[in-house]
Amino acid sequence: MDRFFELSARGTTVGREIRGGLTTFMAMAYIILLNPIILGRAVDVTGAKLSISQLTTSTILAAAVSTLLIGLVGNAPFGVAAGLGLNAVVGYQAAPYMTWAQAMGLVVLEGLVIVLLAVSGLRQIIMNSIPLALKHAISVGIGLFIALIGLVDAGFVGRGTGSPVQLGATGHLVGWPVVLFCVGLLLMIVLYVRRVRGAILIGIVVTAALAVLVNTVATVKPESWGVVVPRVPEAIVAAPDFGLVGQVDVFGGFARAGAITATVVLFTLVLSGFFDAMGTIIGVSDEAGLVDEQGRVPRLGAILTVDGVAGALGGFTSSSANTVFVESAAGVGEGARTGLAAVVTGAMFSLTLLFTPLASVVPAAAAAPALVLVGALMMTQVKNVPWDDLALAIPAFLTIALMPFTYSITNGVGAGVISYTLIQAAMGRAGRIPWLLWVVTAIFTLYFAIEGVEALVT
Repeated sequence: MDRFFELSARGTTVGREIRGGLTTFMAMAYIILLNPIILGRAVDVTGAKLSISQLTTSTILAAAVSTLLIGLVGNAPFGVAAGLGLNAVVGYQAAPYMTWAQAMGLVVLEGLVIVLLAVSGLRQIIMNSIPLALKHAISVGIGLFIALIGLVDAGFVGRGTGSPVQLGATGHLVGWPVVLFCVGLLLMIVLYVRRVRGAILIGIVVTAALAVLVNTVATVKPESWGVVVPRVPEAIVAAPDFGLVGQVDVFGGFARAGAITATVVLFTLVLSGFFDAMGTIIGVSDEAGLVDEQGRVPRLGAILTVDGVAGALGGFTSSSANTVFVESAAGVGEGARTGLAAVVTGAMFSLTLLFTPLASVVPAAAAAPALVLVGALMMTQVKNVPWDDLALAIPAFLTIALMPFTYSITNGVGAGVISYTLIQAAMGRAGRIPWLLWVVTAIFTLYFAIEGVEALVT
């Protein structure tokens, strides 16, 4: 074990790796509850919804296998699961234009594309083509988008009568679900700023328990809870439901939604998944002391390849694209330095397959606070945008603002890329723009003008 995981070489012990692996699991286990809530609320083009219990099983299965792979192949102390932001793209950008099977097919393609990028070296070209300011802006915009989804799901923000949006459904905060959302959010914030391990998971569990209690003793309309009504489950242990595994149509989305729309969604998935993973891998590795003087991460090629495989696995299981979790830093803080910690985390995910009924207890009021908190954490990337350089600040602002304001991640990315390219060209810097960025700009231009183009063609 010492030779395989390089324990001595990295200055760690089996005990530290086990403790770190358990900590990483506690820090990211909220995804078991949160991912089914996000995907379970969305509907595809036919109006179909995914089963919460099946989504829970798929989320756990993909996380377990992916985390074990990155530990055994990449020897890295990372946890891998369905990525927040990526699942929003699938549920709210892809699904409205195609069936769930077709949307998950695009996720499979996203994973395969990332694998090709990892093994071919093309990642360097892509890394250099997208401005760093836009990369940070994409993370911030996705954070705001996720936070807005949480606020809407909780009933804290509603569709306005004299304005596009308003406070609550009536202009005021009413109802027990909203009260519990506020309690849950404040609890998570307090636990998180006090650096309590598993703060998000603890907040979800406590709020869900309170929701069950309130639903039992008070009169609450079932529809006000959302998709999941908090009730005591008939059983705690149950056989996992693998009904969504393998339900994919890899290329059907191109025919159903159109080649341009499907390509733009695929590009958004690849862009978000690839760069989020790169940033997380480098950041957590640096914190673990694994980055050398040149900024290189050991076994980076293998890690990125597994990350791509995890993305494809997420599509195959219908749990959305899987990626490396920044919460892995919690395990690193507890001493994790090798893939043994990831193996421990993966083993813990595997054990939870037997406890999937617990996920059917968690209403949106309990899960939504996590979306708001994670959105706030992603917002911290805004400090890396050079706001004093308007040539970068304006595209970054459009990227950030249009994601929540248009309820579309793709719209934000497209607006940012197009405005950046045009501003650079107007300033006489067209020759500095990489050819790949011109291609991406053309794709997004077609995306925004698709209705007009289709009208001209027909």
